Amino acid sequence: MAHTTIHPVWVRIMRWINAVAVVVMCLSGWQVYNASPIFKAIWFPSWVALGGWLGGALLWHFTVMWILVANFVTYLVLGTFTGRLRKKFFPIGIRAIAFDLVAALRGKLGHDDPGRYNAVQKFAYLVVIADIVLVVLSGLAIWKPVQLPVLRTLMGGFDNARIVHFVAMSVLVGFFSIHVVMVALVPRSLLTMIRGR
Repeated sequence: MAHTTIHPVWVRIMRWINAVAVVVMCLSGWQVYNASPIFKAIWFPSWVALGGWLGGALLWHFTVMWILVANFVTYLVLGTFTGRLRKKFFPIGIRAIAFDLVAALRGKLGHDDPGRYNAVQKFAYLVVIADIVLVVLSGLAIWKPVQLPVLRTLMGGFDNARIVHFVAMSVLVGFFSIHVVMVALVPRSLLTMIRGR
């Protein structure tokens, strides 16, 4: 009996690269953040920060940034040209999101077809795609504020760009945390991302 591929090889490879890159970016970013905190009440312990010191963290951050950007752009281009993004994430509507969210909170959301995303999943993935774009743009505004004045201005200035970057990173951490919980509740979803079916 032939098995239908849910996630092609390129999707699986790029999702795992994105996952690892985002984790490394967050851990090194937290070390960078600790050198000049935006919010005095928020500080990250050294055991969750990568780099050991500001210079080391920046090396990790900028190295992995290029991997994240290249992988993410390639994912979007392939997803667009193969039609996968359109097929997987659209159509989507507010009513469908609300309905599936209520069903999920009641524990009554079906997972019979792992190849089909429910409206909440579609919305979450679209938010993450937009959020990664925001993380990258705000990061560029922080990294090169003089060379990219238009981007810096769009972010509301250097200090606001740091806040945007922090909030966008927090959204990614929240998504990642919920994703891990959902995988624990529906382990089959992890298998499809490993073996494709």
